Amino acid sequence: MQIVRERRPLCRCLAWPVVASALLGLGVTPEVQAERQDGERPSLMALLEPVQPQEEEPVATLILERTERRIASTGDPIWDLRLEVPGEPARRYDAVSGRANRQTADRDRMGSRAPLPAGTYSVGPVEPLADGAYPELGPVWISIEPTFTTGRRVLGIHQDPSAGQLNTQSGTLGCIGLVDRNDMLELSDLITQTDTKRLVVKN
Repeated sequence: MQIVRERRPLCRCLAWPVVASALLGLGVTPEVQAERQDGERPSLMALLEPVQPQEEEPVATLILERTERRIASTGDPIWDLRLEVPGEPARRYDAVSGRANRQTADRDRMGSRAPLPAGTYSVGPVEPLADGAYPELGPVWISIEPTFTTGRRVLGIHQDPSAGQLNTQSGTLGCIGLVDRNDMLELSDLITQTDTKRLVVKN
């Protein structure tokens, strides 16, 4: 009888490390396991085959890419701005970004007058502008904010009324400037209708 009584505590001492090791092997610590007492204990399959995170559903997105085309009169590179809405054909618009002679300048430096840096931006609301209040911004302003670290600020999408004109104002200081006024108005309506909040500058 004396031998039996001495072995029971030893068995109890050995049993707990074995259970703890098994729980750690499944990625569950004893502390976490102890917290899951009220019907929250996961099944073995849930531990061995965790649910993979689902991919985000596609949303309306603006995409900006440089093309090989140029405005003949000023040499401004033409950028392709397209609105991609899931399940619908893409809408495309000719745009400029930066000055023609500043296309290779530092795109992350404030005041460089270079095109937008590549990356993802959040798109703000459409803001109508008073006629004549901002002659180089056209009828509408749509702010865009970088979601990455850059020195560029006060950026937006607007029309460039001077695009292609020999008045030293063709192009932008870094914003996206649509060449055509009607394109700007159409795009503004579509951004509002589709609740577009994302812009990706590809190159």
